[in-house]
Amino acid sequence: MKPFLLDHVESLGHAVFTSGKYNLNIIGIRKKDGEVNKFDDRICVVYKDDSGWITKTWEATCDPGRYWLNKPMNVGGTAILVPGQYRGVYKIDKHAGKYDALCQRNGKVKTYRDSNKDSIIDADVQSITKGYYGINIHKAGASSTQVDKWSAGCQVFANESDFNDFMDICKKQVSTRGWKTFTYTLIEV
Repeated sequence: MKPFLLDHVESLGHAVFTSGKYNLNIIGIRKKDGEVNKFDDRICVVYKDDSGWITKTWEATCDPGRYWLNKPMNVGGTAILVPGQYRGVYKIDKHAGKYDALCQRNGKVKTYRDSNKDSIIDADVQSITKGYYGINIHKAGASSTQVDKWSAGCQVFANESDFNDFMDICKKQVSTRGWKTFTYTLIEV
């Protein structure tokens, strides 16, 4: 039986991947009323292996850190990924030229732009832009407790060991299926 999380994603109008092994569903779950600068969101991966359905979930942030909210690197404002599904947009590549991560290389994403330089995340639909912004899925430190500079709009794992587990699963999709692109779905709860 398909996991409930996939039923929920499907009920929101997004595609889910159910055929064969290592056909990954990568899902970010953003807390609507989360705290700024906290790793209070989740990144999940749902897939099948030889034993059946697997659901893994890890502590993460789907929001930018306080540092970048106060000091946007883009003149339009700090990027906040708009909930939705980004089909085939990600691939394994070097994040900031340093280590393998899922990087936005194959398509555009939508972001809200928060430009008022305060510590409040503003998701104003009037500010939405679409483009190549380097909204990657990567790690923070070994075991981070605050977002700070770790995210200027990226989706970031709090713990390096969790991120390594996630990347091992992503690499398994490549080695098992030969698929080098990944879909990311961001939802809010």
